[in-house]
Amino acid sequence: MCLHTPPCPSADSPDGAGAKVVGRDSGVGAAWLCNGVLLFEDTGALLPDGRIVAPHSALAAPNATRSLC
Repeated sequence: MCLHTPPCPSADSPDGAGAKVVGRDSGVGAAWLCNGVLLFEDTGALLPDGRIVAPHSALAAPNATRSLC
């Protein structure tokens, strides 16, 4: 559950990758977001319910790639 103000976008919203990073694993190139999303450097993601989001252009997710640098 997000405690940020304003709240982070939900995992299944179009801007879900814009949630705040709460943890990182640089060994696998991933970040855990406040909304439960596991976001990978290649812009792919694993949603909290187990659905997979295929990698897409870094230009489509500027916050996601910036947060992992």
